[in-house]
Amino acid sequence: MSSEEPPGDDWGRDNRSFLTPARKRGGMSGAERLRGLVEMTRPANAVAAGVLAFIGAFVAVDGWSADEATATALASATTILATGAGMAINDYFDRDIDRINDPDRPIPRGAVSPRLALWFSLALFGGAVALAVLLPPLALAIAGVNLVALVTYTKLFKGTPGLGNALVAYLVGSALVFGGAAVGSATESLVLAALAALSNFAREVIKDVEDVAGDREEGLTTLPVVVGERRALAVAAAALGIAVVASPVPYLRGTFGVAYLAVVVPADAVMCYAGYRSFGDATAGQSLLKYGMFLAVAAFIAGRVAVLV
Repeated sequence: MSSEEPPGDDWGRDNRSFLTPARKRGGMSGAERLRGLVEMTRPANAVAAGVLAFIGAFVAVDGWSADEATATALASATTILATGAGMAINDYFDRDIDRINDPDRPIPRGAVSPRLALWFSLALFGGAVALAVLLPPLALAIAGVNLVALVTYTKLFKGTPGLGNALVAYLVGSALVFGGAAVGSATESLVLAALAALSNFAREVIKDVEDVAGDREEGLTTLPVVVGERRALAVAAAALGIAVVASPVPYLRGTFGVAYLAVVVPADAVMCYAGYRSFGDATAGQSLLKYGMFLAVAAFIAGRVAVLV
């Protein structure tokens, strides 16, 4: 099926041709469908993005007023909804590739129909927009750009060598800037956004190496498809190296206290090992890198608390 067909054209075929054993026994239960919808949002990733927006606000203020606390909550909630929506719409557009790369995803395994996935993602986008309009103009502008990027990512950018990876990296880093903009000051979050974007760029490239078989089958020209897997992994390792070398900058600038270094050093070690491990096993490497990134987020929080207390 061509990815250029309009959503309505594939409704019948998707539901006829993908009869899983569960459907043959009478269809998915409501609980299974709900679980599939939640799974589509990648809740851990969505919440992590919301935490980044919170951190962006956290580093921008010395103490929260009621208005700043409300803006922070709105920014975090907007980011969670928008990230979940982006994940869901990506699953909708990627349903054919996922049958090769990840057949246990909700649409390929039959837990969620393509039409339901599409409407679910639109509902989440609508919720994100409703919250974003309550934020200051700069935050609203960032939200608008990011929502367009999330919707167009799979159709326009994902198959472009490196560009799709860079766009995802930007979206992750921009969550920090978005949080700062929500409380009126995005400057302090810019360095953190760059660090987050570099590490996420590396992980996205490694994930493309992991998915290279399905991407070739679908005709996508991702970075490892175009330049080869080892060269793509070398690009990922270089991005990680820059992030690790630059990781002390928030401490040197006085944004974070010494507690930041105590946590970011092991985070750097995990990420370096993840980059090395990916050359032998991309799946293991990107999974390790995710844990290193979560540890780096903890370093952001610990470092800011050390300055404030």
